[in-house]
Amino acid sequence: MSWKMRWTALRNRLIANPAFQRRAAGFALTRPEARRQASALFDVVAGFVYSQVARACVELDLLEKLYAHPLSPADVAAQCNLPLFGAETLLKAAASLELAEVMPDGRYMLGKAGAALNANPGIAAMIRHHDALYADLADPVAVLRRRGGGALAGYWPYGAGDRETAARYSALMSATQPMIAEQVLSVYDFSGHRKLLDIGGGEGAFLNAVSARHPEVALALFDLPAVSAGVSNSAIEALGGSFKDDSLPAGADCMSLVRILHDHDDDVVRQLLLKVQQALPPGGTLVIAEPMAEAKAAKAMGHGYFGFYLLAMGSGRPRSAAEYHALLKQAGFARSRELQTGLPLVCGVIIAQN
Repeated sequence: MSWKMRWTALRNRLIANPAFQRRAAGFALTRPEARRQASALFDVVAGFVYSQVARACVELDLLEKLYAHPLSPADVAAQCNLPLFGAETLLKAAASLELAEVMPDGRYMLGKAGAALNANPGIAAMIRHHDALYADLADPVAVLRRRGGGALAGYWPYGAGDRETAARYSALMSATQPMIAEQVLSVYDFSGHRKLLDIGGGEGAFLNAVSARHPEVALALFDLPAVSAGVSNSAIEALGGSFKDDSLPAGADCMSLVRILHDHDDDVVRQLLLKVQQALPPGGTLVIAEPMAEAKAAKAMGHGYFGFYLLAMGSGRPRSAAEYHALLKQAGFARSRELQTGLPLVCGVIIAQN
């Protein structure tokens, strides 16, 4: 048994001992850590309820109402068609999560978390989208025993050619892409490139952000025909096709994969990276933006959130930066490096060169 295993076993015996827990909670030096651990454990138990408080705020448009002006519980009851006890319960719960904040006169305004959420429509879109995930996770053991086949799998019918399905997919992507684009553009400068091809780029939300920052760069998008047909920016060349079945368009010295790879299994990812490597000229660049599993500042996001999300979806898996580096090397890229974004919870960035 290694030293780490022996230490972990000893630590677990101590933590599981009621007498040790009482002493840790009562001793001044260990009390803060004991409280932190107890709070973290409670957050794990209560996390679903917290998320549903946020869902109620989004569904009732409460955060926008509180942003407009302070409201009393009676105001919220009237504006949200709630009984007074329901409005009071929601406001107090929202305040406990810093979505709202109570004022000295008893009225409520936005809290710090509420202001951040209200400023990012993509977060609200994901909260609404979680209905499908939560329907599957009502029986998490069943999700572990099967792969896909539930409500979430029906939300992402990759390859569907109808415009209605494509519009649903594109709406969520368009809402969530701006905060991802901000992270990418904060760490990587596209101005040194002649032409950027965004693969799986939906209706162009990421490229719109690049265009605003670097109007001198020629832009092209490659996605399923029903999706790319929704591109409205005339500065973007919209190309229809499937990166699974078709070859990639040539002519770009830079290509991007923005939250594409984690949705797909290893065989698809290997094939796609090989296509990118072959389509890029010597010295060409690939920009990958993905939620990175095992990121130091966002550990729970990787395997804790996306592990179950992608299992329920029935496709893909969370990968660490080291795994992406290995896949890029297998595909023939000469080198790759990771760029640290300000919000690793949103995405990490890897740059690979041919």
